[in-house]
Parts: sequence; C-alpha cells; structure tokens
Amino acid sequence: MATPLVEARSICKSFDGVSALKDVSFDLLTGEVHALVGENGAGKSTLIKIITGAVAPDSGTLAVGGKQLSRNTPALARSWGIAAIYQQPALFPHLTVAENIAWASESLGLWRRRQLKTQKQRALELLAQIGAAFNPERLAGTLSMPEQQMVEIAKAIGMGARILILDEPTASLTDREVDRLFQAISGLRAGGCGMIYISHRLDEVFAIADRVTVLRDGETVSTHKPGELDRSRLIELMAGRSIEVVFPKREVAIGETALEIRHLSAAAAGLQDISISVRKGEILGIAGLTGSGRTELAETIFGLRPLDSGEIRIEGRPVRISSPAQAIDAGVAYVPEDRRRHGVVPEMSISANTTLAVLPKISRGGWLDAARERVLAGRYVGDLRVKTSSIRAAVATLSGGNQQKVALARALATEPKVLILDEPTQGIDVGAKSEIHRLMIGLAERGLAILMISSELPEVLGMSDRIAVMHAGSIAGILERSEATQQKILTLALGHAPAGEMARVGE
Repeated sequence: MATPLVEARSICKSFDGVSALKDVSFDLLTGEVHALVGENGAGKSTLIKIITGAVAPDSGTLAVGGKQLSRNTPALARSWGIAAIYQQPALFPHLTVAENIAWASESLGLWRRRQLKTQKQRALELLAQIGAAFNPERLAGTLSMPEQQMVEIAKAIGMGARILILDEPTASLTDREVDRLFQAISGLRAGGCGMIYISHRLDEVFAIADRVTVLRDGETVSTHKPGELDRSRLIELMAGRSIEVVFPKREVAIGETALEIRHLSAAAAGLQDISISVRKGEILGIAGLTGSGRTELAETIFGLRPLDSGEIRIEGRPVRISSPAQAIDAGVAYVPEDRRRHGVVPEMSISANTTLAVLPKISRGGWLDAARERVLAGRYVGDLRVKTSSIRAAVATLSGGNQQKVALARALATEPKVLILDEPTQGIDVGAKSEIHRLMIGLAERGLAILMISSELPEVLGMSDRIAVMHAGSIAGILERSEATQQKILTLALGHAPAGEMARVGE
C-alpha cells in the first residue's frame, strides 16, 4: 500500500475530562477524496484541529508523508502542505483576489517584494488551474460564496498544499455551483492532491468520495468505499440507530388559508406578479435556483424589503407590512437562512435570544422582568428539546442543530400564524435534521402555516404538501406533493414547463 499523505493512529483527546476522541484512526492517500462523516459532536472538528495543528492530541501518533511528527502547530502544518477550507471563507474583503492569494503565500516567505503585476499573473495561473475564471483584481468582498471558496482553494495551492481539508464546502451553494466545485476537486485529485471532505449532504459524499470514514461519539466506526453502502446504511452507522425516515412527513389536517399573496411585485427584490397561498397545517415548499428570488420573497413578506404592488392577506384580512415589527404584529415569523448573522446572537444567552422579539411582553415599566424571561425561554427550550445545561448559556456554545432550535424558539415566541423557514436544516447533521423536521410536523399539526425555502430537493419533496417553484423572480409553477419529482422541479426552476403538461401558476 502506498504511503499515506497523512495518517492519524489511535488518537485520543479530552477536554475538561470529557472525551472528544477515543482511539481514532484515519488516513488519506495521494489523489484521494476521503469523506469524514458523523453527527455533530462525533469528533470530526477535533480530529481536523489535530491534523491542522490547532489542538494537540493527548495520545496517539500523526504522520505526514510517512514521517511521524513529534509536534504540530498551524504554521508547521502549513509548511507540511496541510490547508483547511471552511464553510465561511477567511478572506480579507478589502483586498483584491490577487492580494489575498499573495498574502497567504507571503506568510511562508514565498512572495515578498513581488510587484502587483506578478501577483496578478500568479493569481490568474492558480485560478485557471482550478477552472475559476474571474478577474483577480476584484475585491474579495464583492465575490459570491462559491467564488470565495475558489479563491481559498487557489490560496492553498499557492502555498504548496498537498492535503486539503474541505469542511462543509457546499452548504451555501446551488447544484450548479456544486458541480463547478466538484470539477475543481477532480482536477486537484488528478494532480495528486489528497482531500478530506466533510459534509452532512450524503448525496455529495456518494458522488465525490473514494472512501468514507464514519465517526460516532468520538470513535471510528468504520471505513468503506461508497459502493459498499447505501444512504440508509450510512445514516445508521452515523447515528448508531436506524433512522427509518429522515423526512417524517405524515398527514395533517389542512385548514383555512392563513397567508395569501396576490400579485406581489417588488422591483428592489426582483419579484414580479407573485400569487401563492399557505393554509393552516400546510407546509408549502419554495424551490428554485440561487437568484430565483426565494429569500427575497421571504424578506418582502416579512417587511425587510419594500413592496411595490400587490396584496398580503393574513386569515383573509389585508395587512400592511413594511417592517419586521408590522410582520410580527400581523402574525408572521421568519427564521432566516444565515442563523449566525441573522437568526441568533451567538454571544447572548439562550434565554435572551428566545425573548428578543417579544421584549415588550416580558417588560414592566421599561424594565425587563427576568423571571418572566426565564419562564418563557424555559418553555420553548423544553418544547423544542434544546440540548443545553442552562438557558443562561451562550448560544455560541451550542451545536448547529441546537442553534437552529433557538432561532426557531425566538420565532415561535411571537405566537405566529405563519412561519417562514429559510433553509431550516442547512449545515446540521442528519440526526438534528430529522429532529427539526419532526418539530415542523408538530407545528403544522397545531395549525401553523409553514412556508419552507430549501435548496435540498429531497427535503422539499419529503416535507412539502405543495411546492412552488421560482424562476427569475416569479412563480414558474406549483406542484402537488403527489405529482412532484426532482425532474419536474428542476425543469420549472430552469424556466421550462414540464413535458406533456402545464404546471399551475399561482392559485
């Protein structure tokens, strides 16, 4: 067997007496994509921190290129060709692409005193190597998420990286953007680079990985080739239990119309003549490619973007919504896509986050009633089964799934009639995803109308009663659950009518 690029053997690590890794072994071969999967808390992040030198193991060995390391630090890891690319790229927004790439290499003493022209040429070469074609003189802050990730990969190559760690690289990407990233990965693999690929999107793991290693509760469960597993078996290995239904959809009594939108147009949001409705107990899925207007529609309904024309009705009554406060008063709640920036305040406590939108209800004479805050927050933390030692704990200390529950708790505390969920399970593990889906079904059973935006077609198909597909700021068609397929959704999302039939538009 060829010498692994990196090899971890019998790694153990504890934090404050709590074991994070127990006798974990993992290796990466030249020209290989090795997927590392497991639920949140399985030990993936700790293992990556040890490989990148951010954390030292308590015991075990780490070798790079067959050479056992006596110690490791982030600087040493970079010198050995190890680079990590995370879900949120770490670029300097006010520097150009070329300057960001040069800055990373300069830290290793490679590009000092080079002229801007040389930096630009080198950036062009590195970007071309991974199939990225955009101007290296653009400011990094103007780049889209997939473009930023391509710059991160170019940075890593420029630093001489042979071992790339890709941590949830596609969480914010469309299917088309994922394809471009996979093309870049294939090129790097052909050039002998080895990649550790971490993702909760199991379909991607099967599509791109040469091997898959499963961690659970800090231990190595097994390593397989993708062809040796199917999705349900992989989920069972990750969770340690059989998850029969990741999307636990069940029949719910559908009531009267809770939200009705008539001919909504908003030039600033790029929306044109949108008509949809959501009934009590119903989950209406909103599908479409990035840029189709899904999030813009949610923000317009919630008063974050101005409405030019059209009408919004809640339970049959016309309402005027030009701010989030008016939306909340009308009975609309919104859990945004980026929970860390807009869904929760990580530095604040769970209780403060939960009650942030209802402060007038728990205040007296302009002063916060701490007892009422604790009671209200405790109720929702209990109902949503947020895993925490205390409601006083900072949200930043929670897993991604539990942070999402806190964002949901804050929305539910407003006692809405309509709940808008934008990418409700993005970036969380399969177990937490299943739990969020069960909570959604429970809310629908209580009569809540739910509008769910998702980029994951299995989620849209698995959880929706009906599916509205958007294209270029308009509703391209609405499909009933019984007739919806991935092909029909993609056909509508691309601006085409399904073959042999006409999709219903509006109501």
